[in-house]
Amino acid sequence: MSEKTVAQAELQRQKNYAEMVHTVLSARISGEPKAFVHTYGCQGNVADSERIKGMLSEMGYTFTESEDEADLILFNTCAIREHAEDRVFGNVGALKSKKKKNPGCVIALCGCMMQQSQVAERIKNSYRFVDLVFGTHVVHKLPEMLYKVLCTGSRVFELPQSDGVIAEGLPVSRDSSFKAWLPIMYGCNNFCSYCIVPYVRGRERSRDPETVVSEARELVKQGYKEITLLGQNVNSYGKDLPNPISFSELLKRINDIEGDFIIRFMTSHPKDCTHELLDTMASCEKAARHLHLPFQSGNNRVLKEMNRRYTREKYLELVEYAKEKMPDISLTSDVIVGFPGETYEEFQDTVSLIREVGFTSLFTFIFSPREGTPAYSMDDPVSAEEKGKWFREMLKVQEEIAGERTAKLVGTTAKVLAEEQDEKGYVSGRTGGNVIIRFKCDNPEKVIGNFVNVKVTNALTWIVEGELISDN
Repeated sequence: MSEKTVAQAELQRQKNYAEMVHTVLSARISGEPKAFVHTYGCQGNVADSERIKGMLSEMGYTFTESEDEADLILFNTCAIREHAEDRVFGNVGALKSKKKKNPGCVIALCGCMMQQSQVAERIKNSYRFVDLVFGTHVVHKLPEMLYKVLCTGSRVFELPQSDGVIAEGLPVSRDSSFKAWLPIMYGCNNFCSYCIVPYVRGRERSRDPETVVSEARELVKQGYKEITLLGQNVNSYGKDLPNPISFSELLKRINDIEGDFIIRFMTSHPKDCTHELLDTMASCEKAARHLHLPFQSGNNRVLKEMNRRYTREKYLELVEYAKEKMPDISLTSDVIVGFPGETYEEFQDTVSLIREVGFTSLFTFIFSPREGTPAYSMDDPVSAEEKGKWFREMLKVQEEIAGERTAKLVGTTAKVLAEEQDEKGYVSGRTGGNVIIRFKCDNPEKVIGNFVNVKVTNALTWIVEGELISDN
């Protein structure tokens, strides 16, 4: 067993605490105790929350969408941008009145934001109605921490500094019955100068490939149609294992599982994206023809200041190779506007790269300083107003490109996993290229959760509309 892996004896100890919590709750609450769990941030946080809910379920909790009904309110927080943190503080502040009305309600905060010492200190001093605060490295200890809160009435803060652990075998309460998040690794070693993630998530640590493949096989057996492999940088998967394997090899092994399902993955770092991986994507019939490859900036000087460890030329070479191997590839990316010291001319290099690649969509952000990162103390002379102008200019360019790309889909037929029905009666899903498509359907209960063939009949800017051809 790796020293990064939580021992089975410890996990059994937590199961024992889960039973003890169940006993305490049964004595205090008539009926089933209810938990409200809200997740901020990335898919990794969503996957963490599914495990948190799995443990809460073992402790006897059912789940509610109403904070007012809850006996436990838990926020799983995100630290990636200042705006996300401000939202959390605002929403936590609003819980004070709920705690006053129901003093027995446990209020808990966890996730990346809590792993920052200055945030935890602020919660401790200014939000005294919060009962439990825990970091990213002790999620598996939730039963023990909750037991302490319930039985002592004291506040519990569990925020160890750590390179991170892997806790296998935690129960999972999934949000969907046909789409599954499958973490393959945790943490990050990249230390991009603007990013707080390595400081709050720890170092890269890969799960055992046999365990990952076994979990994927079980998901397919249970009827899951879409499996998304998660990691801060999936392209680094396996490098830290006693017997290293590549992410490309892992992808092949999951692709070889029998069944009708689609494989997605995120996020890929360009510095570790290889021709081998792109060749594997092209050869794996279950791998979605979609690559999320964040470039952040199109200017080499800015990329160097960001500590991204690739160049514009390297990025474009990867894109060219991907398009050569998979002409139908859909590319999406992350972009930061207004990095400290970036000039308008350098920003134009980002715009020109967007035009050259022709992305399906972009996740775009104005630079947000994160305390504790190198970029936090960098000179940043460009005003927020000016950065906003640049941002809007970039969005206009991407909107034009997105409209052109969706227009080219008209007349094509796509295999789509039907996901949900909206209030207007449209069923929606995503193409293999990660484009949202909506269509009318007489029997939505029959198709949702299954693959269907949809012919694209109309293109909007970001999504397309179509007509159902047949069940796949």
